[in-house]
Amino acid sequence: MSITAQADARPLSDAEIVEAYLTASMIPDPDAAAAYMKPGTVITFTGGREFDHPRGPTGFNAKRYRWVKKRMDRFDVCPGTGETVVYSVGTLYGEWIDGTPFEGNRYVDRFVVKGGKIVKMDVWNDSAERILVQRGIEG
Repeated sequence: MSITAQADARPLSDAEIVEAYLTASMIPDPDAAAAYMKPGTVITFTGGREFDHPRGPTGFNAKRYRWVKKRMDRFDVCPGTGETVVYSVGTLYGEWIDGTPFEGNRYVDRFVVKGGKIVKMDVWNDSAERILVQRGIEG
């Protein structure tokens, strides 16, 4: 086996698993994203909504955005005993459902990775706050 083939065959790091998941979810290809998750993984989305497959957030996002992507600024990796917590921090950009463009919408996604698979995901972002501002409701 060549050195290149050996390098290509190495397992993904936990941060690379998260990045691959997020990349697939932005296509959006929820079934490809699911390949990086243990089946039945709980995804706790904005507002406390729970889903057990990436199709859930994709469907929810289709009601809020025409399209949305992430600028993944960094990954914070926190190794633990038997699991790793990976935070993806950055901003969202895209178009609201009415076609209005947006950018700079902060997000934090928290993943728990065990044995090369995502086993938990939590999602936070500023979309709800931005919608309130659009409607003239500021607190």
